[in-house]
Amino acid sequence: MHTVYAALGDRVIIGDSDSGWDDCLLGHDIECVAAGAAEPERAFVGTADAGLRRTTDGGATWDAVLEAGDRVTSVTVSPHDADAVWAGTEPSAVYRSTDGGATWTERSGLTDLDSASRWSFPPRPHTHHVRWLALAPEDPEQVYAAIEAGAFLRSSDGGETWVDHPDGARRDNHTLATHPDAPDRVYTAAGDGFALSADRGATWTHPQEGLEHRYVWGLAVRPDDPDCVVVSAAAGARSAHSTSGESYVYRWDGDRWTRSMDGLPGPAGLARPVLAAGPDGGFLALTNHGLFRSKQGDAWTRTDHNNGDWPADYEQVPSGLAVV
Repeated sequence: MHTVYAALGDRVIIGDSDSGWDDCLLGHDIECVAAGAAEPERAFVGTADAGLRRTTDGGATWDAVLEAGDRVTSVTVSPHDADAVWAGTEPSAVYRSTDGGATWTERSGLTDLDSASRWSFPPRPHTHHVRWLALAPEDPEQVYAAIEAGAFLRSSDGGETWVDHPDGARRDNHTLATHPDAPDRVYTAAGDGFALSADRGATWTHPQEGLEHRYVWGLAVRPDDPDCVVVSAAAGARSAHSTSGESYVYRWDGDRWTRSMDGLPGPAGLARPVLAAGPDGGFLALTNHGLFRSKQGDAWTRTDHNNGDWPADYEQVPSGLAVV
């Protein structure tokens, strides 16, 4: 039985494979969510109005554990150590906890980089933020940071020092991923397209064949196959981030992209789905119409939460998804 933490715009809903959903943090402005398989009852939710919140009892209670920055825009639990947690904020800063989120230290130096003068988030052009954080699967000190918008950054020493944006990397990065079977790979879904690095982010390729929509948001890699990738994409930001817009899911097989809409709603009226790798293989897609599963990423089925009934209150642009 797996626990799903699904972040919507104004709440986090929590459920497992047999039950319906429980609403948590109702009324907050939700930005992101993360949890780790080693401690499935412990989860972290970043908000725009109340910092970073932590539960240690599966969502029954929540504590404020990080109030740095105006918004906590990204959070990830290390795959190496359940007590190592990373968070990113707006304005752009990175924090690390080594005690399960109880205390935090800033990994400074981010905005001292040369590219920082060009960072800007279009809806709030006076600022920018860390949209995603990822760790190399075999090295807990190798950290990747996606700046929205302006840069892909990396650190090989746990955030003590940072390497600035390399040539060829995407600038409007939304979601990053790594894979244990290809430990030097980094995948990114960005507003300026998909990109792939085979050398820990130093150089990049841009596999685009078949990807007809280049504003890419969601991203997940099949747990047992680093060449099987799904992304969500749209023609542009306005269409992607609206429940009246139009979005697509694509599947990459290591060679080219194909649309993967079988069983999904839309594309009309589909906000860009948030995608995640399933803990038992395959993928999950959180949409404004419900949660969907796929074994191979080529066909999707609705989950059985609430007997397939997705309440009207949940018909929102999703913010994040964690499955443990």
